[in-house]
Order: sequence, then structure tokens, then C-alpha cells
Amino acid sequence: MIRFSDPAAFAAALAALPKPNAASRNAAEQRQSRLTKPAGSLGRLEDIAGFMAGWQGSERPRADRVQAVVFAGNHGVAARGVSAYPPEVTAQMVANFEAGGAAINALTRACGARLSVVPLHLERPTGDITREPAMSVEDCLDALNQGAASLQEGTQLFLVGEMGIGNTTPAAALCAHGLGGEAAAWVGRGTGLDDAGLARKAAAVDAALALHAHACTDAFETLRHLGGREITAMAGAILAARLRRVPVLLDGFIASAAILPLARANPCFTQHCIAAHCSAEAGHERLLQALGLEPLLRLGLRLGEASGAALAVPIVRAALVAHDEMATFEEAAVAGRQ
Repeated sequence: MIRFSDPAAFAAALAALPKPNAASRNAAEQRQSRLTKPAGSLGRLEDIAGFMAGWQGSERPRADRVQAVVFAGNHGVAARGVSAYPPEVTAQMVANFEAGGAAINALTRACGARLSVVPLHLERPTGDITREPAMSVEDCLDALNQGAASLQEGTQLFLVGEMGIGNTTPAAALCAHGLGGEAAAWVGRGTGLDDAGLARKAAAVDAALALHAHACTDAFETLRHLGGREITAMAGAILAARLRRVPVLLDGFIASAAILPLARANPCFTQHCIAAHCSAEAGHERLLQALGLEPLLRLGLRLGEASGAALAVPIVRAALVAHDEMATFEEAAVAGRQ
């Protein structure tokens, strides 16, 4: 099992990321060139087949075993009125997940993914990032390791989501710190904030950056000071997926913000990720551009929970079925390009 014993071990793992299997990707691309269709006519489906082949080390990759994990955490900054909902909704939604009644339950059933939910010390919110670090070193390591431990053996495609009232505020702080710009350019209405709430949210991000920017010296310290338990757990889970060469369908704004500190530390970090969608949350498109990711879907979602990632699973499966089951020109006795 992947485990980070201390911040140095986390940094070492981040510095030594495995690469995709170039031979397998090349073999998949060669197969694509022989299938009964004009070259490039299946667009991104062809790219997805090659991407999956590289990470699975197989000319004909599969997506039979899809795993989804939703991490839940509470935030001290929520007391500042940065969300339209009270913090107790986090635990209530965890109960809803466990009862099978949330959107992600329905969507994972629809796409055939296995879903698990990991609540992270909901009784103990993170520190208010306008006044103190979100987590201690020990708490941050615990969140990273709980994220890493969530990845199940044999997973072929990984979806990671979150639930946490107020968590778009630390996500916006991570973006403003990592990419610059005014807080107002990164904060959005989240679960439906009014104008006054939006102003409180921007002020909270500004205060957090003024207090912590000097201490955010690397990916670990950035997550520790500005993040949250579920945000950090997502980062740990997605890093563990990379270390095991498991491709990831990246969900929305918060999931993307969670990996921004890792991508800034190692720019090749996002190579094993496909952006499932671009959400309606302010700043998500700019964030995806900074991460070098082009989303598969644009559906105006702003739910989180890995909902956008679940919706993209059938696209990946369609790409792999076409790649695997189409006949080649030789098999079908169809004349190829001259």
C-alpha cells in the first residue's frame, strides 16, 4: 500500500512519477491507423484509446473496473458565511451517499462504477484559513494517506470527488496562490451564494493569502495551509493513481484545484489525467487551461461529488470498445488509403 511517512516522502514520490508505456501507446496508435475509418475521424476517441493504452501498458486497454471515491471534510472557514448551506449538511450528505440517494449514487450506478465514501473527521473542521493553517503536519499526512489508501487493487479507471460545505473557498485560495490574480477572479457562487456571500468569500481568500502565502513553499505546505482534508485526500488519491499507473477522470473545480500544487511542483503530473468536464464554477476553465487539460464535456455542472467524471465514463468506454472491436482494413477486406 502506498503511504507517505512524512512530507519528504510525499515530495520524493511527486518528484519520481512513472511515465506511460510508450511502446503500448504506439501500438495502439498503429492499430488506430489500420481500423476501417478515415485517419483521425473518431477525434478524441482515438486519443483516449492511445492514452489508456499507454497507462495500462496494453495495446487494447479496458475500462471494466471503474472505481469512484467521494471524500468528505468540514472547513473552519465555513463559519465566515462563505457557503449558502450550513456545515452540518456535509455529514447529512454523507448519510445520503451511504443510503444511495445522492446524484453520484445514481450516476455511478448508470456508468457501472464502484462507489465508496470516505468521511474525514467531520466532527473536527479544519482550521479557519483566514486565521490559521487548515491542518497540522500530522493531519495533512493523514488526509494524503487516506486518499492514497482508497485506490483499490485492479482499478482500471479512477474517479475522485468531494463533499464539504465551504470547500470552494480553499479551492479558490489554492488557485489564487498558484496562478495569481485577484481573489474575486477565482471565487464563484458555489452552492448558490448571493452577492454579499460572494464578497465574504473573496475577502476570506484575500485574508488567507495574506496570512499564508509566505509559508506555501511546496506542494505539501500549500495543501496544509490553504486546503482541506477532502481536498488533500483527493490529491493523495490522484498521486497514488499515478504511482500505480492508473488513469484518472478528473472531476470539477475542486478536484482540479486539489492537484494544482502537485502540478506546479512537477509539471508532468497531469499526464495521467483526463479532464472529464468544465464546470460552471468561476475559474474552472482558466484552471484547466493552466493544467494543460481540455475537458470532454461542458454541461454547466457545479455539483462536485465526481458527478462530471461519472458522466464521462461512457465516453472512455466507447473509445475503448471502438478501438478493440472495429475491424482493420485487412480483416474487413476494405481498401485502405492509397
